[in-house]
Amino acid sequence: MNGDRAIEALREALRLSPENIPLRRHLAETLLGLGRPDLAEAEFREALALAPDDSSLKVGLAGAFLQQGKPSLAAVILEAVTKRADAPPRAFVHYARLLFQSGEVEEAVRQYRRGIDADPAVADEEFADRLGIRDTVDDAGDETIEMDDDVVEGRVRASWDDRAGDFAAEVERPSLKFADVGGMEPLKEEIRIKIIHPLAHPELYRAYGKSIGGGILLYGPPGCGKTYLARATAGEISASFLAVGINDVLEMWIGNSERNLHALFEQARSNAPCVLFFDEVDALAASRADLKASGGRQLINQFLSELDGVESRNEGVLVLAATNAPWHLDPAFRRPGRFDRILFVPPPDAPARAAILRLLCRGKPVQDVDFEHLAKKTENLSGADLRAVVELAVEAKLREAMKAGVPKPLVTKDLLAAASTVKPSTREWFSTARNYALYSNQGGIYDDILKYMKLG
Repeated sequence: MNGDRAIEALREALRLSPENIPLRRHLAETLLGLGRPDLAEAEFREALALAPDDSSLKVGLAGAFLQQGKPSLAAVILEAVTKRADAPPRAFVHYARLLFQSGEVEEAVRQYRRGIDADPAVADEEFADRLGIRDTVDDAGDETIEMDDDVVEGRVRASWDDRAGDFAAEVERPSLKFADVGGMEPLKEEIRIKIIHPLAHPELYRAYGKSIGGGILLYGPPGCGKTYLARATAGEISASFLAVGINDVLEMWIGNSERNLHALFEQARSNAPCVLFFDEVDALAASRADLKASGGRQLINQFLSELDGVESRNEGVLVLAATNAPWHLDPAFRRPGRFDRILFVPPPDAPARAAILRLLCRGKPVQDVDFEHLAKKTENLSGADLRAVVELAVEAKLREAMKAGVPKPLVTKDLLAAASTVKPSTREWFSTARNYALYSNQGGIYDDILKYMKLG
């Protein structure tokens, strides 16, 4: 409750001084500390609109991305910031965490060292221990960091057999169906053809030599329902659902990541029919041409081998993957039999926005809300943006309730007022995507982006 009061006070102060960057930074950092990274992201973006070259604001935005499980977006920011002379020390620590997750341990140690050399206060003992490094003091009394060889060697020696039976993801049985997903009809039809119809009519597909399984890559701006659609796909066919994040796969020790990936595919095969969903797949399947570490290339080769079913058949295993950055994906993943259907997931259309707003308002006191009208007034907003709209409207209503002592329901004008303060978070993504669609569109892979932006 104290946190809510602090946020309310900061927002009230910003209404009186909307261009006060330190005040907006403080609000964003407070929201981040309270575990509200989506709202923090919006505040950091507002501050960056006023001070686009502020490195500390960029690092704050990267921290919000990290809390939301968006490592690719965080990496783009941190890679650029750490090259600057004025890079804040904590930027190096954040960047070290991302490098550690991707298996680049030596570079992670180097970046971590740069951060704490600049400011010892940003040190993280738990993370340093995971890196296998320790603080020491030399003869001159200066603090240094060294690799703990015993720790590293002991961990590297850990064999695949030590955890062979322990690694598993949670198997879900989603009740969500396509009927619960507003809009997105072209996407649903593509998924029906690739996934649902083969399971419903297996004899017909086998008569034409078509296997039941395969992969679909969903790409588009963040917060636009890619995960939601994947979960609904599993519910539509009453299939098992395995949701995989990069933290479920990546480990720093050689061979462990490949083994984890194999275990996930084996788990999907044993639970067929199964939808195996990879979120932020570009972190696991980045272009090998861009990778410096051989460990990353080995993981990609393992991923390709699993998709091809080299050692085990993938009959009944339906692989869906989502990414915000398809241009970073290794081209080998787009070959037939792998992710041979690549579908653009744009910001929700009007029916989808109305459905999302209804869902977000479920369980809250509402009265005569015109969701269709709201949908028309929230064009280009992502699902995450719509969540921010509802949260802001609820916060405003709570302030009224505390003053009046009586709770009042949300009405249309409350949500319209909140929507007027939320800017589409998708603009930054489309700015980047536009360049790839115009200048790196081999084979027309990004034609859907050009069509959506009315550029082609």
